[in-house]
Order: sequence, then structure tokens, then C-alpha cells
Amino acid sequence: MTTTIGLIFDFDDTLAPDSTTQLLEEHGVDPEEFWFTEFQSRISEGYDPTVAYLSLLLEKVGPDQPLGELTKGDLETFGGGLTESLYPGLPGFFDDIDAIANEYDDISIEYYVLSEGLESIIKGMDIADRCEAVYASRVGTDSSDVIQDIQRPISFTDKTRYLYEINKGITPDETRENPYAPNAKVNTEDRRIPFENMIYIGDGISDIPCFSLVKERGGRVFGVVDRDEEGAEGSAKQRAIRDIGSPRRAGNLNTPRYTETGRLGSLLRLTIEGMCTDRTIDELEAL
Repeated sequence: MTTTIGLIFDFDDTLAPDSTTQLLEEHGVDPEEFWFTEFQSRISEGYDPTVAYLSLLLEKVGPDQPLGELTKGDLETFGGGLTESLYPGLPGFFDDIDAIANEYDDISIEYYVLSEGLESIIKGMDIADRCEAVYASRVGTDSSDVIQDIQRPISFTDKTRYLYEINKGITPDETRENPYAPNAKVNTEDRRIPFENMIYIGDGISDIPCFSLVKERGGRVFGVVDRDEEGAEGSAKQRAIRDIGSPRRAGNLNTPRYTETGRLGSLLRLTIEGMCTDRTIDELEAL
């Protein structure tokens, strides 16, 4: 029987610098003003953080607004141009992990992205083609494909729902047809990716519930923190959320370097190697 190991990544500030901030900068919007003034003001009005940033973004869309008549296609094209901003070692890291798994019989690796960022941006990137599924915040459009409303916000607690979808083997297409599909009872032995076969990598701002769930169920978690040359941690978005009062990141902290010599890249390669070896030993002992 094939053992499937799932690597589940947050996207913004985990695989690349915050994509919403990069989108704002591309259109001449001051990210410090957006995150520290407008976003925080909306939070004080009682908005969920994900709804706060998405609704602010939508207010900047239109013929006389800084983002113009922004379409989903524009977002995908923008995402396609972010390849150079991926953190060191990407996307080659995925080839290395595949190569490790290929050395073992009946071991497969699947990659997932689970983010509160914009789905259209992430799906526009080549890296999305390496993923079994991308779960991210989705916006609706008008008849001209111009984004106009919030279809699906993914906040920090929402993320755990999608971990269960991955665990049970429920595909995004199935949940589009039936949003309540994740509530279906699935026997433990029939679950596609057990939690102990999951590795979750995130920056921790919106990932703490996922860290807790995966770790408590026997999986592995890795926290990511990016520091600039002066030692300041994180994007404007991360700093603004911490300023509001978000708990500090959970998990072991690593700079987002996915190369063989980077600490995070090295630890992930060693972790995958160890999991593959353990599964092989378990199968041999069961003979």
C-alpha cells in the first residue's frame, strides 16, 4: 500500500514575500498606509482580519481607483511574474523532495498551498502546477471579469477545515459541488493523508491553529521568519498584525531558505528522508 506524505505550505511570507503587499506596490499604493492605518482601522471596527484586507482591496478596484479595473486574469498574470520573488531554493526544492521519495517503494509526496492570500495570484504562478491543490481566498467577478466581491475568505481558523479535507482526501472540486462534504465521516484507515504524515510550513501569523492541530496529531511543523538586513522581522502585513496583538509565531523558527545548505531546506530534506525510512521499516517489520 502506498504511503502518501503531504507537505502543506502557507504562501505569503513562507514561499514568497507577501503577495498582496507586492500587488499594492505594483499599483503605487503605500503598503504601510494600507496595513497600519486602513487595515488596523477596519479591525477596530470588528472586521475579521481576512475580510478586512479583502474588502479594503476591493474598494481600491474601479475606473478611478488605484488598482483600476482589476480582473482575475490580471491577478493571475501578476502571480506569473512573481517567480523571481520566491525564496531561495524554490522551485528546485520540490525536485529534490521528489528525488528522495523516488528512492523508496510505495512512497508518494503531495504538495499543497493553504493561504489567506488571493487564490488567483497563487494559481498564476508556476509553483501552483506542482501542487495537488491550492486553498486560498477567492474573489468573485462581474460580467467583465473585474473583481467585485468576496467569495471565500480563508482566515486562520478556517485553515484547519482544509487540513481535514486533505486528511480525508476530499478534493476542491468536490467541495465546490457540496461545501458540506468535509463533514462526512471517513474511517481512520480510509483517510488519504493521516495527520502524522503531514508536514506544515508557515510563518505563524495565521498558522497557529494549523501548527497546533498537525503537531497534536503527530505531524511535523516548521515556523518561518524572514528578517531584513537590519534584523526587522516580516512584511508590513506581518508587523501590522503583530501590532494588533497576534501571538508570536509557533514552532521552530527558520529563515525561508529552501536550498540544501539553508537550515529550513536541510531540515525538510532530512525530515522527508526520515519519514520515508520509518515507513519502509514499519512495512518490513509487518511482513
